[in-house]
Amino acid sequence: MHKQIYVNLPVTDLKKSQAFFSELGFTFEPRFTNDQAAAMIVGENIFVMLLTRPFFQGFTAKTIIDASTHVEALTCLSCESRAEVDEIVARAVRAGGSTPRPVQDYGFMYSHGFDDIDGHTWEFVHMDPNAAGAP
Repeated sequence: MHKQIYVNLPVTDLKKSQAFFSELGFTFEPRFTNDQAAAMIVGENIFVMLLTRPFFQGFTAKTIIDASTHVEALTCLSCESRAEVDEIVARAVRAGGSTPRPVQDYGFMYSHGFDDIDGHTWEFVHMDPNAAGAP
């Protein structure tokens, strides 16, 4: 059925957003990256399209929210370990992001996240189906 996923996010400064996510280890697909959009590779067939606000606005008649004060979605990505969760959040903070809440440790699920430089919230989670309390 579906072969790929594209999450589209409006950004204030495309170059700064690319630099921020590059600091976290993400790369960009050059064929779909220009001065209005950058296709960030998240995983096999998973992309986040960072779009300048005017370009993003061309896809909707709705008002674009200010992600530093409002939230419409939380983007959550899985990690191989708790250490990977901690490392990516630490790298995001070093690159200029912030942490909106402390680590959440439910035993079987460990999560933490950051707000990127535009205020979009990113969550990273490690799930251990063999841990006590796992559903």
